Amino acid sequence: MLRYGLNIRPQAALDLVSLGALVHRLDPGVVPFRKATECKIHVSGGEFNVAANLADCFGMKTGIATAMVDYPIGDLIAERVRAMGVKPFYKRFEHDGVTGPNMATVYSDRGYGVRPPVVFYNRSNEAAARLQPGDFDWPAMFADGVRWFHSGGIFAALSHGAAELIIEGMQAAKSAGAVVSFDLNIRQKLWNISGGKDSARTVIERIVGHADVLLGNPQELDSGAQTGAESKLDSGSFFEAVQRVLERHSHLQVIATTLREVHSSNRHTWSAAAWMDGREHVAPVCELEVYDRVGSGDGFASGLFYGLMAGEPPEEALKLGWAHGALVSTFPGDTTMASLDQVRALAQGGSARIQR
Repeated sequence: MLRYGLNIRPQAALDLVSLGALVHRLDPGVVPFRKATECKIHVSGGEFNVAANLADCFGMKTGIATAMVDYPIGDLIAERVRAMGVKPFYKRFEHDGVTGPNMATVYSDRGYGVRPPVVFYNRSNEAAARLQPGDFDWPAMFADGVRWFHSGGIFAALSHGAAELIIEGMQAAKSAGAVVSFDLNIRQKLWNISGGKDSARTVIERIVGHADVLLGNPQELDSGAQTGAESKLDSGSFFEAVQRVLERHSHLQVIATTLREVHSSNRHTWSAAAWMDGREHVAPVCELEVYDRVGSGDGFASGLFYGLMAGEPPEEALKLGWAHGALVSTFPGDTTMASLDQVRALAQGGSARIQR
């Protein structure tokens, strides 16, 4: 099925396989960590979130290639992977009982009003950073077919081996006939210990050279680090950045991003934009009352991927991503709690009126 310049297989045993790190996020809600007395635990990971959303909301068959540590935190995370309907492909590590290796911890409060959310990490001795090319049997994984392969910049920042593994996985997926996507997801805090913005740009540029679909604002790729912000609502600057990236990566077929204006922690103006088939597409603009913004970008990606794999017209695929990302921001945690009917209703202009 040749659509949007992408040769998307009509069917396969797996609709999507993601490669990335699984993490657990500790969430004290609106209370800052320095005053917190309790936390909720969310299982997350930028790449996993996409696979989980596609399985749970959109009914697709997905998998995650990742590291797993055999200890109670690993058990907790693995249970959530199963609950979301994602097929695991684990490289297993034994925990020494004291120092690891570990499943990474992300700390993220929700902020409130004028107080922004605060995110910090403990990725010390993280198992996923130990992953290397050769750790996964890609031909066996893809033997019965795969339609889409996805990874992202958070995983790429963890180690040289992780970045090389992404390229290995992309090459294997292409050989298996899959579309390959990459989410820029450049996090300055992670790259600060991995060579900074110059290293980020060098590594990410190599990886993008193997992708068909790029997620995120290409201005991040231009600068090699996040510009402190979202894309805001200026689709014009996004499309200008798209053209600059295409000068270096003319093989890209789809480039898409969320557009967000943050008025407060709980009130955002939300849209999205995409370059597909050589044409520019912009989603509607809506006002969001945000419960938990973490994972909304992954929500956008998964809705967009579903639309593309389902053969929707470009503007409809974009609206499905826009609608699902908006809905994810209304739920606690990093992965979806939406139904496909809810996503389609919002994409078609639905509202928050009670559903009876």
